Amino acid sequence: MTAEPAPVVRGTTLGDAETFAGLIGPGRLIGIDAGTKTIGLALSDVTRTIGSALETIRRTKFSVDAVRLLELAREHAVAGFVLGFPVNLDGTEGPRAQGTRAFARNVNALCPLPILLWDERLTTSEAERMLIAADASRKRRGEVIDKLAATLILQGALDRMRRFSE
Repeated sequence: MTAEPAPVVRGTTLGDAETFAGLIGPGRLIGIDAGTKTIGLALSDVTRTIGSALETIRRTKFSVDAVRLLELAREHAVAGFVLGFPVNLDGTEGPRAQGTRAFARNVNALCPLPILLWDERLTTSEAERMLIAADASRKRRGEVIDKLAATLILQGALDRMRRFSE
């Protein structure tokens, strides 16, 4: 008698914060700013109140990048991901949005944790302004901007989800 293949465990990608909040179990969240050269990551506290910069992954191959992302998810007992979704200023989706959806699909294929697509319009610009206001050098801004953008993405989602529990 042959053994049945193990079922494929897939995550799901959502565009609605309220549905996402109702789906996730206890644990932290990881915020993701997936750029073409780097992936900025942020991590929530256990109460999902505050997001903090975690690290920046230099992009190589998706499989290598995903291994690091999933290692961090296990290490920090993560319940889900908040992925910055690059919508155009007029609300339409362009090529970067399609790439982000593909990133989410690829993560979903490897991991059962849900992903929330979070509108990231102007987060990188806001991060840049914050770093300039803090008098960070151009070199330092380049080192931290992606994880700061991920923190802004995550914090926006945390603030929205907190309203559902009040």
